[in-house]
Parts: sequence; structure tokens; C-alpha cells
Amino acid sequence: MENPKHFVLVHGICNGAWCWYKLVTLLRHTSHRVTALDLGASGINSKQLHEITSVWDYVQPLMEFMASISHEERVILVGHSYGGLPISLAMESFPQKVLAAVFVTAYMPHYNSSPGVLIQEYFKGTPVESLLDCELKFGQNQENPLTSVVFGPQYMAEKLFQLCKPEDLELAKILVRPSGLFLEDFMTKECQLTEPKFGSVTKIFVVCEGDEVVKEEFQRWMIENGPTAQVILIREAGHMVMLSKPEQLCGCLCEVAEKIW
Repeated sequence: MENPKHFVLVHGICNGAWCWYKLVTLLRHTSHRVTALDLGASGINSKQLHEITSVWDYVQPLMEFMASISHEERVILVGHSYGGLPISLAMESFPQKVLAAVFVTAYMPHYNSSPGVLIQEYFKGTPVESLLDCELKFGQNQENPLTSVVFGPQYMAEKLFQLCKPEDLELAKILVRPSGLFLEDFMTKECQLTEPKFGSVTKIFVVCEGDEVVKEEFQRWMIENGPTAQVILIREAGHMVMLSKPEQLCGCLCEVAEKIW
């Protein structure tokens, strides 16, 4: 391929780099470079959740990777679901190293408000009963903010992996890990995004029609509330689109790569 790009894939909560295995294979087949990262206490990262005391511990693998690449190199960041927040922090810290950012049915914040506001808006429209058998932990009691979550097998089967192959669901049941949400951290000044840095990066949003986790209505709301260079729709795609429709997602990313220099 002429002018191949370097994609950096960032997973959502409770998942890990493993969830990209189909997409990694397809992108490399098209001659693109691909790096799939495990965030703190995720995938095969050696840290445990109790060792992740802040969002900065959680995103440390991504930040270390971005710091390690040369100043001449520019990557395309791809964030899935909650992974949209870590890539946003990376965009703020390393805007000169980011060619574009792709939000795959992901949290896409705006520099006009703290990223934590987006988390609050999501949970306002998400009834607790819809989380089925997910294990939730709160600060002091259930009236305080949700601090961590781990997906339950029923939730994964009905909401996350319902359009995936059975073996992908079984793999997820083995590899899923609890994850923090870091709401309080995302409300602080340290996580504030700015127009000159975060705002300067080209943003593409991949809308997944039929997502039972991040509903299409919420995806469209984020797009309307933030400057997005391009919106791509994948029809009949569930939340784990990288596993249920990897060819279509690969095609979307290759389209982005061809348009951005």
C-alpha cells in the first residue's frame, strides 16, 4: 500500500488488546502498521485494579507509548467505547504526534467541558437495571458515583457480543477484567481538554447502528456536540464491532488512512 499508516488501538473498559485480534490481522494484511495496547490492569497488563489509583495509572501504557515514538512520526489513534477518553488525553498531551483520532462508538468529549460530564450524561440515560448482571462498585454506597465495573456473562451475551461468534463471547468471559471509571479524575483540571491541543486533532466518528451499550442516539448526540471531520456508519453493528464486523471496520479505517496525509 502507498503511504501506509500506523494505527494505535485502544480498548474500552473490562476489555484488553485481545479484542482487536481480528482487526489487527486485517490491517496488517493491508500493509498498515498496528499497535494494540493493554491499559492499566487490563488484558495481560500485570497491574491489578487496586494498584490503579488514578486515571493516569490507567492510561500510563498509552502515554508511555506516545512518548516513545519519534517527533517525526504521527499515528492514527483508534478508541473503542470508553477508550475514547484515554485517546482524548493522549491527543491533549501529544497533539503533534496524532495524525487523526477515530472514535468507534466511543466516548468523544468536547474541550468546552470536563470529560467527566460525558460520563455523567451517559449514566443519566442508562438505567441500572439495564446493566443486568454486571458487578458494580460505588464510593461509599449506591448514592455515590460508580467507581468500577466488571461485565457479567448475561450482559456480555445480550448487550456486548450478541452479534459475535460464540467463540468470541467465550474468549471474553475468560479475559474480561474489572475496570475503574475514574469519574472524579475526569472532572479535575488535570484532565481538562483544550482547543489548541485536543481541538486541533482531526476527529472521525464511527457510528455503530444497533449498539445496545452506547445507543445510536447517544452517539449522534456526541457528534452534534463536537466538531467531527467525518462520520462513518456501520449498519447492523453491535458494540463489539471489531469482532462482529471486522472487515467493515477495517474498510472504514483504511478509508480514513487514504484521506489523511
